Amino acid sequence: MKAEYDLSKMKSRKNPYAQKLKKSVTIRLGEDVVDYFKNMAEESGVPYQSLINLYLRDCVRQHRKIDISWMPNQA
Repeated sequence: MKAEYDLSKMKSRKNPYAQKLKKSVTIRLGEDVVDYFKNMAEESGVPYQSLINLYLRDCVRQHRKIDISWMPNQA
């Protein structure tokens, strides 16, 4: 093994999987939801956006469905 390597002629290239790893989206969340995950992030040392992603990924794996029962508009 060499003591030094000359990397000056090495060509860089983008990670072909980088875009498939995560997708940036804009989402509007309730302040209480963000606060909940930020508090959990402080306790666990994991960034709150990663915690939200982990929770949603768990929902996908468990095939969880949400029951949304809307009340009819009362005029």
